[in-house]
Amino acid sequence: MDPAEQNNSPNHVGIIMDGNGRWAQARGLGRSEGHRAGAEPVRVILKAAHKHKVRFLTLYTFSTENWSRSDLEVNNLFSLLVEYIDSETLELLRSGVRLVAMGDLDRLPPQALKALRQAEEITSKNTDLVLTLALSYGSRSELTQAAKTLAIDAKESRLDPNSITQHSLLERMWSAKLPDLDLLIRTGGEKRISNFLLWHLAYAELFFTDTLWPDFGEADFLAALNDFKARKRRFGRTD
Repeated sequence: MDPAEQNNSPNHVGIIMDGNGRWAQARGLGRSEGHRAGAEPVRVILKAAHKHKVRFLTLYTFSTENWSRSDLEVNNLFSLLVEYIDSETLELLRSGVRLVAMGDLDRLPPQALKALRQAEEITSKNTDLVLTLALSYGSRSELTQAAKTLAIDAKESRLDPNSITQHSLLERMWSAKLPDLDLLIRTGGEKRISNFLLWHLAYAELFFTDTLWPDFGEADFLAALNDFKARKRRFGRTD
């Protein structure tokens, strides 16, 4: 985004949706109930992003590190994902939202991958907003895989090593079709980026809030947008 456009809404917003477990724990509930409660803010924020002309919304849904959680929690998470996709795909279609999944998707349970592929196909012609779910995603794994592909292409003479550019690496990444992040929001009080979209974060504005994800609503999202609009983005240049 050009600095002259800094008063506009961000083109690409990424969200690290943190705090479901703590939200549930504070209420004496199991972690799965926290994850279930976290589905409603997705609906609310998607509508708010659409209303405020955000073109790309990327949600950190399940990281490569999350595979280390208990089988019970992982299975519950993917069951909830399938449930969400089944209930929301037609609404996404009507709303002009295109659903995309990125990450090491071969690791996903077959039912979840099938539901995602079907939703991607159904919404593939939509252009108002691209909703990307980062699933089995970790930026270091993404960059490592892209580097391996780049090396193989060079070794097999499909690519001249002297012609390699930043774009050469980017186009081999899971997130190749995403523009740079303008705004990263993290809920739940933590102030770190947790291996999320490291390449696209190069010049992103960061917004951290103590609000746990299940409690994150449209007013919280607008607060992040307004904070973004108040910042002066120079991209390494002077005014």
